[in-house]
Formats: sequence, structure tokens, C-alpha cells
Amino acid sequence: MGRIVTFGEIMLRLAPEGYHRFVQADSYGATYGGGEANVAVSLANFGMDAAYVTKLPKHEIGQAAVNTLRKFGVDTSLIVRGGERVGIYFLEKGASQRASKVIYDRAHSAIALAEKSDFDWKRIFHGVSWFHFTGITPALSANAAAITEDACKAAREAGVTVSCDLNYRKNLWSKEKAGEVMSGLMKYVDICIANEEDASDVFGIHADGTDVGTGQISHAGYEKAAKTMTERFGFKQTAITLRESFSANDNNWAAMLYSANGVYFSKKYALHIVDRVGGGDSFCAGLIYGMLKKMSPKENLEFAVAASCLKHSIEGDINHVSVDEVQKLAAGDASGRVQR
Repeated sequence: MGRIVTFGEIMLRLAPEGYHRFVQADSYGATYGGGEANVAVSLANFGMDAAYVTKLPKHEIGQAAVNTLRKFGVDTSLIVRGGERVGIYFLEKGASQRASKVIYDRAHSAIALAEKSDFDWKRIFHGVSWFHFTGITPALSANAAAITEDACKAAREAGVTVSCDLNYRKNLWSKEKAGEVMSGLMKYVDICIANEEDASDVFGIHADGTDVGTGQISHAGYEKAAKTMTERFGFKQTAITLRESFSANDNNWAAMLYSANGVYFSKKYALHIVDRVGGGDSFCAGLIYGMLKKMSPKENLEFAVAASCLKHSIEGDINHVSVDEVQKLAAGDASGRVQR
């Protein structure tokens, strides 16, 4: 099956206890996470050979981030050490009709200020079969965007499959800049993953009959959007997660997978959310796992959606679930009954 490499920024997450608001908090729980790091951990938990690439300071906070990855079995030997700071994000969890809120403190982080010379991508991709990144990483800085492009070029030259989660973040860059940079990177991408808003925000490709504000989802609209993306950029497959949001706590969750060989929609899960951060990352990991395991497209999609469904029940960025747990849910065991 080969080795998987992910590249991005791992951050210190600071969150008030429970559902406290920032203005109520007198203490913060500290954990670590970030899009591509979350994918690497999920894959390691599934028994895959996963390595994570980033740049982190040599001080103890940087080491704590490395230690988090190590304890889950992620290979951290390719992480570059240097720079001044670890990026931080503050998370206030929403409840009922009050939305969750994220505040970033990640400017001038080690990875944002990294240089192209920090990474020997030819060496990094030796023996690797899959490379994954997200649209968050090139949004961090011009340097980070250039390094991501170097990685994609090297992956293509090495015959490595490339997946990208578009992951548009309006607090990091404009839609116009995202469209410009990400369009240039898409020629290297084999598998594109997006949510219900990314295709519209980044590429101006809209799903007809859909309103993310009300949770209205049109299968036909998303099939057309996926087809347009696939044909425009030459993807082998395009996956889109479909979230119907009724409140901060209660969502419906499903996904679709599009390729020249067919279009597949997953079953729909009714979620009561514990923590939705990392939900998309766990979907990406499930999709990568299924493809490397050569599951059928429908089986692969159901596995990825079940993995991400379970993530919504877990505190923190990281999806602490096993292959067996995901397979049981994908097979229909969704009762939540006590396992004895």
C-alpha cells in the first residue's frame, strides 16, 4: 500500500471548558491539531504508515506538538526544527443556535516563515505512494504557497498520488487569492475533496438548489458541481461532504464521490455534535484509507463518511477511532448501544 505523507501546520488549540464563551473563561484546555496532522493521525490509527511534514520551533511547545503526533504512531522524523513560534487557535464551541467561533493567532509561525530550502522533497517522497495537503497551508504565506507547489511538483515527478482538501478559510485569505493560488495547484491533484461551500468560494462553481444557510442540499446540484470541477482540472475523483446544519449541535452528515466511472452518494447520519473540528479531516483520512485498500467506490465513500460521523462525537481535533469501529457503523450498527 505504501507510505503516506501529509504536509501543513500543526497548532496549539486553546479552548474554554465545555461550552463557556471566551469572555467567561478563566482557564483553557490545551491540545494540538491541524488539518493535515489530523489526517496523518487518523491514518496511523488505521494502521497505515503515515508521516507528517512541517516546521516547528526547537523549544518545548514545539516538542509537545511533535510528541502528540508520536504517541499516535505518526512518523515525525521529517519535521524540520526552527523558527520562533507555534501557531495558536482559540476555539469557542457553539451550542444550539450560537455558532462556534475560532480566533487565529498564527501569524509568523515557524511554517509560515519556512524557506523552500528547508524541505528536500525528493528525499521526502522516496518510497511514498500518497501525498495530502489542504488549502489552509498555501494560505499561510507566500513562502508556504511556494513550498506547497514544490511539494506537488515533486510528488508528480515521483509518481505519487496527490489529494487536496480545499478547506477555504476566509480569515486567512480572500476568495480571489484562494482561487488564483489553488487553481495553479490543482493541475497536480488527483483526488480533490471539498465541503458544501469550498467549490463556490474558491472556484466560483456553485451547486444549484442548495442553501448552506438553511441546510438545503441538492444532489443534482452537487453532482453538476463535482462534474464541473473534475472536468476543469482533470481530477481522477472529486469528493464533497454534504452537511445540513440545523443548529450548532444537530446536523445531518453525508457525502458524494464523483468520477468518470460513476457518481455515489452515501447514507445520511443525524449527528448530535460533541466537537465538529476535524470532521472533514477524518473524512479525508477515511477516503485515503479506502482507496489504498482498494475498496469499491461506494464502500470507500461509506467508510469515509462513517469515520467522520464518529469524529463528531469526540473532543479535540483528532479522530480516536479504529477501523473496526468505522466498519461497524458503515455496516449499519448506529444504535449507540453499550458494547459489553
